[in-house]
Amino acid sequence: MDRYVDNCFTSQMNLSCVDFCLDCGSQMGQGLWRVARNQQLQHQGYSGQGYFTREHGRRIATNSVSNTSHRKQAQGGIDIYHLLKTRKTKEQEGFINLEMLPPELSFTILSYLNATDLCLASCVWQDLANDELLWQGLCKSTWGHCSIYNKNPPLGFSFRKLYMQLDEGSLTFNANPDEGVNYFMSKGILDDSPKEIAKFIFCTRTLNWKKLRIYLDERRDVLDDLVTLHNFRNQFLPNALREFFRHIHAPEERGEYLETLITKFSHRFCACNPDLMRELGLSPDAVYVLCYSLILLSIDLTSPHVKNKMSKREFIRNTRRAAQNISEDFC
Repeated sequence: MDRYVDNCFTSQMNLSCVDFCLDCGSQMGQGLWRVARNQQLQHQGYSGQGYFTREHGRRIATNSVSNTSHRKQAQGGIDIYHLLKTRKTKEQEGFINLEMLPPELSFTILSYLNATDLCLASCVWQDLANDELLWQGLCKSTWGHCSIYNKNPPLGFSFRKLYMQLDEGSLTFNANPDEGVNYFMSKGILDDSPKEIAKFIFCTRTLNWKKLRIYLDERRDVLDDLVTLHNFRNQFLPNALREFFRHIHAPEERGEYLETLITKFSHRFCACNPDLMRELGLSPDAVYVLCYSLILLSIDLTSPHVKNKMSKREFIRNTRRAAQNISEDFC
């Protein structure tokens, strides 16, 4: 401050200017003293144990700070303590403690976590993150159907343990389908029934589609039950065919398995839409021809080797040539 005064005298400043600077320096000094004092009071307020003790100390510090801040703003000074307090509060906040919230709100927050994050959360909130309802939701959202869901749980059963077994079985299935199914049966998760296995496959999205295709090609009994789980009522034929191949992936090459899939789809589509079949005079054989025509049209559209793409008139002509009982309007 003396150096600042000497510079003012050297620059031939007026004595009133020097007094103004000294007065500002005095105000800043008093402000910094209040900062240190208020921080000490706030620290003493946090030293107590329990939430209400800390809250009481915080209110005392806040009231004293607000009075100081108003005085500083009235004097035109800088609210340094407000800036320091805001920064310190942000650093101390962190993540909220879920145990201080209502249980229903805590469970709602944890329900958005996946299995890995929920296991990590159980290291902090063990009672909350190990709740059976949370793990039951994770199991049923990933594996929609299991035989064990409809049984009385055995002694020592937990959905967290069941999730680990389902995950292990899915990984085993993706490596070897037969071993994966045997694993599920050995743990009591699935019954040895084609219908139960078909429901499990239909409601599960974590299975490798290539391994699943190999398994269904070998287990035609499971394939039959899997086809009957589809409901194509009042669906447009191309959309129904897309949905069918979204669940049951078609082979990469034309062969007996592809013909079997289209045959089963044709019969299922006719069974789900009897009124439409009578109105249009369609049969499973006609739907079979239409499905092959749609597949060939898709290949014609997407294949880079086909230079001259099929027109609408050509598609109708080729389809009606293969199945004469199909109307031109429907084609």
